[in-house]
Amino acid sequence: MIRSLLRRRRAASGLPVPDACTPGRHALATRRLLFYTPVTKLDVWAAISAGADPDAQRWQGNQADQVISDADTRRALLHMGPNGATPRWFIRSNPEAAEPFEPSPEMPEFMVCVRRDTGRYAGYFELDPDKGEIGGNIAPDHRGQGLGTELFLAGAEFAHGHAGLPTVRAGTATENLACRRALERAGFVPAPGPARHTLPDGRQLDTVWYQHEGTASACARP
Repeated sequence: MIRSLLRRRRAASGLPVPDACTPGRHALATRRLLFYTPVTKLDVWAAISAGADPDAQRWQGNQADQVISDADTRRALLHMGPNGATPRWFIRSNPEAAEPFEPSPEMPEFMVCVRRDTGRYAGYFELDPDKGEIGGNIAPDHRGQGLGTELFLAGAEFAHGHAGLPTVRAGTATENLACRRALERAGFVPAPGPARHTLPDGRQLDTVWYQHEGTASACARP
């Protein structure tokens, strides 16, 4: 599937790209990114791929069944996107990719993002509304461009203006300087929190915490 995927001639798939909140789903945009609750399984696969590379897993330490381990598969999925960035032949060959994704009430709020200029998948964020904590990832090809700042700006906007939380928190490894810079540029300020965190793979990391304050409101949805 994979190596040939990036070489084949593309034709628009016409997968949906939400641009407004609807019951149970959300959408919001920054200058370069569009965020929305996943609509298809392809959206979810791509979001998982955005944080499954070794650089991301250095800080996340997910179990093998929580990531897409094959690097070629990850790269292929992240060269796709909704609407015109996914070839029709791929959907015909992999009809499961176009199947609807239905968020579970037990899941954190989860949003995939795409580049507005290319339509390609670029990352995701998730919010645990009970804990008021946010996290996320920018896909490898989109790192180093300031998009992490936009991701956390969107996360703060979502927490305050969509989920109705006056305060949102984020924890990260002390040594993860890229994440810390992105949080600080997005207006997050240092906050108290646990000094150590145990990853799913058993590793422990020193951590620092940040928080963002804002006016709580619920988004207008039909």
